[in-house]
Amino acid sequence: MSDDAADIRWGVEQRLEFIEFRLFWEGGVNRSDITSYFGVSVPQASKDLSQYQALAPENIAYDKSRKRYLKTKGFSPRFLKPDSDQYLAQLQSIADRTLAPAEAWISEPPVTDVLRMPHRNVDSDILRVTLEAVRERKALEIRYQSLSEKRPGPTWRWISPHAFAFDGHRWHVRAFCHLDREFKDFLLPRFLKTRATADAEATAQDDTAWNEFTTVALKPHPQLNDDQKKIVAQDYGMKGDRLNVPVRLALVYYFLKRLNLDFEEEKRLAREQHVVLANPDDVRAALNRAGSLQPKSTTSAAA
Repeated sequence: MSDDAADIRWGVEQRLEFIEFRLFWEGGVNRSDITSYFGVSVPQASKDLSQYQALAPENIAYDKSRKRYLKTKGFSPRFLKPDSDQYLAQLQSIADRTLAPAEAWISEPPVTDVLRMPHRNVDSDILRVTLEAVRERKALEIRYQSLSEKRPGPTWRWISPHAFAFDGHRWHVRAFCHLDREFKDFLLPRFLKTRATADAEATAQDDTAWNEFTTVALKPHPQLNDDQKKIVAQDYGMKGDRLNVPVRLALVYYFLKRLNLDFEEEKRLAREQHVVLANPDDVRAALNRAGSLQPKSTTSAAA
């Protein structure tokens, strides 16, 4: 954000950023784009465009034949930091229908499809009660269905939840289990009911595996040739053919599972396994500190 925006009201600032978004990603913007998205009047939209022209005259030009404001060749963002991840996240949200096209800043999304994973149902009321327990630092009594052999049927149990985690496929609740007297991960879709609250028996500060981070280092598969290693490094944003990823000890298991890293990945074909661990001994030690290679959680045996 430039100094030009320092004294601009938030609503106007957001509309100026919107104008710049459309200019950068789509090459142009109309008054109607602003009025339809923000619900402002045509005079207000004209004022916003005039203000943008006054602040960044080198970025925008009006094309009378097309009746559209276009991006100039010398365009340089003043209110927006272009972010490809942000754009693609909007595109994904539109494609998987979690964001209505009218709610996105993208006016004409390209034809896009996403691989839809089976939906994991989370009850809204259960989520609300769990969020409240985390927010108020309370213990919560839940009826939980585990897939472990130890408790094959649903059981009532008390937990002291303090955080949420997403492993790329499923939402977990990180909590102290009063029954097993240890911190565990509980799959949110397996909360069947909630019943009562009480004082928490442990806090987030007590959860060492959650609070401690380790570094998982990735590198291109050694069997790739130099050109292939270079493109893999570029793909993952590596520097010097290495990417250091900070991961909570409690989430290392899920991180490795997501990337198919099992300390044997170098034995797989490089065309199937593009990255491998660059610090396997450190990662193994981190898993041991977290509890075991297969963490003691209600999700470790769940599919």
